[in-house]
Amino acid sequence: MRVQDIIRRPLITEKSTLQRELGNTYGFEVAMSANKIEIRRAVEAQFKVKVAEVRVSRVHGKLRRQGRYFGRRPDWKKAWVRLAEGEKSIEFFEGM
Repeated sequence: MRVQDIIRRPLITEKSTLQRELGNTYGFEVAMSANKIEIRRAVEAQFKVKVAEVRVSRVHGKLRRQGRYFGRRPDWKKAWVRLAEGEKSIEFFEGM
């Protein structure tokens, strides 16, 4: 799996902003088939930083309806990546 396929998009939420400021932890939406080792390698290769810890969780898609018809949003996987001590922040998130 390519590095570009593993990391889908960054998570820009209120919680992820607090995690980024206080704990040097960044949130990403990642591919469902990616494991912790692949996520670590992808972040290190793409952003040129050293990763200390990766935590992963699966998020179930919400049940949505339109009139009398029901549907579901797709399930997705979330990764919380903590950078090693002394590492600079990821420039992608600066100014957001």
